[in-house]
This record gives sequence, structure tokens and C-alpha cells, in this order.
Amino acid sequence: MSSEPIIICDGVGKAFQLYMHRNDQLKQTLFWRWGPFYKEHWVLRDVTFDVHKGECVGIVGRNGAGKTTLLQILCGITTQTHGITKLNGRIAPILALGAGFDIELSGQENALIGGAILGLKRKEVLKRMPSIEAFADIGDFFYQPLKMYSSGMAARLAFSVCAHADADILIVDEALSVGDAEFGAKCDTFIKDFAKHGTILVVSHDLATLEALCDRLVWIENGTVKAIGTPQEIIPDYKIAMGRDS
Repeated sequence: MSSEPIIICDGVGKAFQLYMHRNDQLKQTLFWRWGPFYKEHWVLRDVTFDVHKGECVGIVGRNGAGKTTLLQILCGITTQTHGITKLNGRIAPILALGAGFDIELSGQENALIGGAILGLKRKEVLKRMPSIEAFADIGDFFYQPLKMYSSGMAARLAFSVCAHADADILIVDEALSVGDAEFGAKCDTFIKDFAKHGTILVVSHDLATLEALCDRLVWIENGTVKAIGTPQEIIPDYKIAMGRDS
């Protein structure tokens, strides 16, 4: 593992605007000088940590703690209200690639779109297309419009494209359903192999997997960093906190 930070998250905060009445959003647009006409809901506050090249870092926390929002900020899906993020390398965001797909296009055509989103040239994606199709393992649906897919099939396609992106950084949110147990095992194998040479940031509730895979854990509690340490340091206290609050 290199001492060079490949992911930097410095003082990151995220607030959403909550409009309590039907016309408040219109009022905010027209009369913002006399506003605000919304309430701020802070999901993240002053989150600071870094991930070094070759490191695997897990993020833990109860539902609603802000974990997925943090990953979305790092992937560029949403912007932080304040703070700085920096990622040095090509990213494969497993959590959200499918958001760029077109439901009217086939799986094959969407694989080309997904590859472009991840920075691959068209000829690179075409060269890898047989392997992408085989990894997704959705049969003839690969050539059918995405609107005919189940959510699990779309997730298979998204994961397969990410697995062929030659990324430096893998960002994974387990909230992404990848379908049946067999394909889930295939994804787990890919992530473990990727960890041998790449950098991973992963959100998961599977503490056993995090303990086996991760070098460090970041514990997010109510939108702030409660603790950072090795899995052996964090997991016992995290289990106690979750048991106490259950």
C-alpha cells in the first residue's frame, strides 16, 4: 500500500433543502432575496478522511447515517454543500452506473454508453463486449431493450461494465442489488481480486466481509465521523452500539 492518498475527503458537508409548503420552492426561485423559504436538512457534517493507493476502506453506519450520500458526492452524482473531495484515478462507481443507461436501448448499446461514462474508448468496449456479455450472464436479453429488464438484470449489466473498466478506484454500495446468490458470489470474487491491485471504498452491513476485506473502517454516525480504525478496532464497538440501539 502506498502512502499517496488517492481519495481525499476534507470537511465535507451536505444539506438538502426541505420545502414544507406547496409553493415554497417557487417562492425560493422568485423571491430568494427575501428567503430562504426552506429548511436545511444536514445529511453530512465535516466528514474528513482519506484513502491511500492500494487500500480497501469500508464505511459502516446505520441506515440514514449518510453513507450512500457520501459515495454519491465522491462519484460526482451530487455536490457537497461545503468541503473538498479529490479522487486521483479512474473510478468505477458500482452504485450508480445504471443511472446513465437508456431504457430504449439494448444491453449491448448501454454497455457502450457505460464504457464511455467510465472513460473507455468505443473500440476498447467493443473488444471487451464478449466478456461483458458473459459476465452479465443475462442471455439473449443482452440484445433486448433495457425496459424489458428486471432490476436485477440491469444491475448485472452495470456491474459487468464496471468490472471491465480498468479502473483505479472501485466504489461499491451494497444497496445495489445484483440478483441471485450465484451472481452475488461472482461479484464478491471480482471485488476481492480487485482489492489485490486497486483501491476500494465500500459501504456494507456485512461486518464479516468488511473484516476480511478492509484495511480500515470509517464509522459514520448521524452524518459525522464517529471513529476511524482497523476492523478489529471498530467492529466490536460498532456491534455494541447497534445492539444498544436495537
